[in-house]
Order: sequence, then structure tokens, then C-alpha cells
Amino acid sequence: MPTAPSEPFVDWLREHATPLGHLDPAAPLDDLAPLKAAIGTARVVAIGENAHFIREFATLRERLLRYLVEECGFTALAFEYGFSEGFGLDAWARGDGADGDLDDLLAGTVPIGVDGPLRWLRRYNRDAARPVRFAGLDVPSAGGSLLPALEPVADYLRRVDPEIAPTLAEAVRIAGSFAGGSAADAAPRWARLPAAEQNALTAILSRLLVRMRAMEPRYVSRSDRDDYHVAVRRLEGARAGDYGFRAMAELFAGTGLTADTSARDAYLAGSVRWHLDRLGPDARIVLAAHNAHIQTEPIAFDGRLTGLPMGHYLRRELGDGYYSLGLTGSAGHTAEMVRDESVPFGFTIEETALDDPEPGSIEAAFTGAGLGRSLADLRGGPPDAPAPDRIRLQGGYLHTPVTRAFDGMLHVPTTTVTPH
Repeated sequence: MPTAPSEPFVDWLREHATPLGHLDPAAPLDDLAPLKAAIGTARVVAIGENAHFIREFATLRERLLRYLVEECGFTALAFEYGFSEGFGLDAWARGDGADGDLDDLLAGTVPIGVDGPLRWLRRYNRDAARPVRFAGLDVPSAGGSLLPALEPVADYLRRVDPEIAPTLAEAVRIAGSFAGGSAADAAPRWARLPAAEQNALTAILSRLLVRMRAMEPRYVSRSDRDDYHVAVRRLEGARAGDYGFRAMAELFAGTGLTADTSARDAYLAGSVRWHLDRLGPDARIVLAAHNAHIQTEPIAFDGRLTGLPMGHYLRRELGDGYYSLGLTGSAGHTAEMVRDESVPFGFTIEETALDDPEPGSIEAAFTGAGLGRSLADLRGGPPDAPAPDRIRLQGGYLHTPVTRAFDGMLHVPTTTVTPH
């Protein structure tokens, strides 16, 4: 039976949480002032959500982005969005092209809320002395297709190493045969490939990555160092995406290795570090991704370790330089993603009513404390009081020691699903 958060924890939360007065991203930011002391000098502040496609989460993220840029000097927004595809969005956010071009840039991608923050960045950057950058982090097409990474790598290799270009062309051919809009439709197509094609793709990507690293001096002499490192990172993303298809297929078949799905989160974390290095020592990143990616504790279901999240790697790498801010809600509706290969992206969004928070959940603690829209720094809570041991994950719960998995928590009393 779940154990309810103790009265000392609920009392502590009631005393320490800060009420938030606004959801409107354009509203005054005074109510967010306690966040500055909470994050301190962290170089990366991750803002989560317990489900995609939730209106309140999207608007709160935009407010937090504004606050962290305008009041705390953050210099980049990183998103749970393809590393390779992110470069075009960064250029648009810094003023390239026309305002209306964003729709074309985002065409064919899962609408997880990147458009609103990007439009704010473009407006902000028009008058900014130092433009705020945009950074993609994820495997190509969030696992839906390897082509957004492989096609620009093919262009690069045709310039610097035409001898190997036909080998990559074969990888592009295989990848194109199962490409989709998300992992939900691409993964089943990959699983139906002949084993010889699956293995050939894996072998080609591994061979190319070894060759690219070995040929660095020659490649850089024929291009430049920045182009080389972008191409390598793109190819690493394609290889991580390919690994993910195999790991997920084996997981669903009951033959998967422990935590084998960690490859994607390891790539996400590596992309954060890649961008930090590229943007310079004074760079500070606002990172937007699902709670299950940003938390620092391993992910387990039914007692079985299934993955190490991005936040786990970033905490090991950055220590207190990483601040994980979860985002959850207690009532209303959530968006369940139901697999359906017959529709775009391979899933439908099913609006689902939320039950009352379970005992033992962080949502039950906020509700028990009588808190509505609020922000709590979870560090420094009562050390001997039982803390929440679960947090909402869409319509269910992820069992995790919440006060260790997240440094802070944003709570809204009601959530609604965005129309699509």
C-alpha cells in the first residue's frame, strides 16, 4: 500500500512553497523571484512536464523562459527536439528568414510546444545585445527517422570524403525505408525490416563513425573544425537512434537488456554538454523536456531498471550546476498517447480525466497542503519525514523518490489538453 507523505512534509511544503499568480507568459514576473535563489549559479535549469500536449505546462514554461533570460541572464534554450534539426530553428530564432517560415521548419514534427518559445525568442532577439540561442538535443526526429541527421552528413562527406559517400548512401536508403514522424510509427517499421537490413544499417553507422573520428585532421583541412564536429554529432545521433530501435524492439519482446533504452538519454545529455562547450564558459541553458528525461534518479517500472535519464548523466557531470525543476498537476485532464500506425506520427492523443492524486504522490502533498499554482524548492525538506515516492506520468505514476529525483517542483491545480 502507498504511504501518504507525512504531515511534517506536507506542513513543510505549505510553509516553503511560493504561490504563483499568473499563467500568462506576458504577465509580470515578480512571483517567480524565489527561483533565482533556488537555482543559484546553475548553468543548466531543466523544466519538465509530466505529459506532453498540456496547455498549462506550455504557458508556464514560456513564463519561466522569460524569467530566466530577462532576470537571470540565461543565454540559450535547449529542447527535447532533434539535434540536427535544431540548427535551422536557431538561425530562425536569431532573425533569418520571415516570421512565417517557422511553420515550414516545424512541418512534419510532433507538436510538443516548441513553437511558442521560439516565437518569443525571435521577438526578444530583435533588440537583444546578445541573441539567445536555440539548441536541439535529441536523436533525429525524436526517434522517428534517421534522415534529418544522415542527409546533411551525406552532403558533408561528399565534400570531404567522396570515396566513402556511397557507403553512407546505402545507410540513407535503408533509413528511408522505415522513416516516420515519430518513434511510434518508425519503430514498428524498423522491426519489420529483414534482419540483414537492420544489421547492415548498424554496421555502416558504426564504421562511418569510427572513420570520421580517425580522419579528423583530413576532414577539418577540407572543411573547418565546426562543420566537422557538427557532422560527427549528427552521426552519433543517428547511431543512437538506430540503437534505440533495437533496444525498444527487444524490450517489447521481453528480451531487452537492463536499462538498454538509456542510449537516447545519454545522447540528450551529451548534446547539452556539446552545446555548453560550443557556446562558451558563460553560457547558461534553459532545458525543456519531459519529467522522465530531466529527473536525476534512474527510471524503473515494476522494480526493473529500464533507463538512466538525461538528468542522471547531467547531475554526474555538472553537480549543482544542474537544477531539475519538475512540472505536474493534480486534477483535470491529461494527454495519453495511444499507438495507432494508421495516423500521422503513429499515435493519437486521447484526452483522459485524472483521478484524485494517489497517496504517496507529490500531487497528494500539494493538495494536502492546500496549494494551487505554486513553486517549491524541494532541497532542504524535513530529513526524517517520509517524502513522496511517486509523480504523475500522463494518467499513471512513475515511482521514484521525488525529492531526490527533482530539485524543485512546479504545481498547477488543473491541467487541460491542447487541441490538435
